[in-house]
Amino acid sequence: MNMLKGAITALITPMKENGDVDYDGFRRLIQFQLDEGIDGIAPLGTTGETPTLSDPEEDELIKIAVREAGGKVPVILGAGSNSTACAVRYTKRAKDLGADAALIVTPYYNKPNDDGLIRHFEAVAAVGLPVVVYNIASRTGRNIPALLMARLAEIPNIVAVKEASGDINQMGDVISAISLKKPFSVLSGDDALTLPLIALGGNGVISVISNLFPAKVKKMTALALSGDFDGARSIHYELLPFIKSAFSETNPIPIKRALMLAGLPAGPVRLPLGALSAENEALLKKTLKALGV
Repeated sequence: MNMLKGAITALITPMKENGDVDYDGFRRLIQFQLDEGIDGIAPLGTTGETPTLSDPEEDELIKIAVREAGGKVPVILGAGSNSTACAVRYTKRAKDLGADAALIVTPYYNKPNDDGLIRHFEAVAAVGLPVVVYNIASRTGRNIPALLMARLAEIPNIVAVKEASGDINQMGDVISAISLKKPFSVLSGDDALTLPLIALGGNGVISVISNLFPAKVKKMTALALSGDFDGARSIHYELLPFIKSAFSETNPIPIKRALMLAGLPAGPVRLPLGALSAENEALLKKTLKALGV
């Protein structure tokens, strides 16, 4: 597939007040993203509360995402698991239902060694769908350092990484070890690090805050990718207070609350996540007001 780049939204899963998935709201959110010019959507990731979704709910969300995207933008579908057999099954489902790529998180809790990690991604990539590796040690307990990522990048169908290590030095090492030598997308998994990552040679972001500000995140990444770092920097600092408030508590608690305050479909989070604290809601409202929301 073409190299993934630009601003890709890690979509929330909107819920009704009774806790059911709001499928109509999900359609509205995707249309909002398309209207705002987003470069891609990534449903069923961490931001989509996938650990709390049932298989039938996920099936319906995938069908809606693929249908609404309509080939206009790539659909990068969360399909990871700490069970290799399940990750393979989820990736086959993603392929069968028309997703463009699978986002595969490092197996969590198991803390696999290098050999197990390589074989896990080989099994998933063998399905035949392009794979984006999702490296987020803060949730999985297992980091993928640059040299190991380079070995994964040699596996056919592994085309990109969502780098959410939070370590800009590691991100630079990944770019140096892989992207400067072959087509391979390095996407930020941290909104605050999108601009510095692109400055180092990265390709964009799988963003949380673009759930609410897709046009701004798209413009910032486009400016940076075109070399206009002065313009991109201006948007980065405009968004930075909101980025900090959007991660004041576990994602997606704050971003779902921000969407609700803006009048967009979101609803509550599912347990075991809880409601945003009053202190952090006040901070969220302050940053939204500064952005005209």
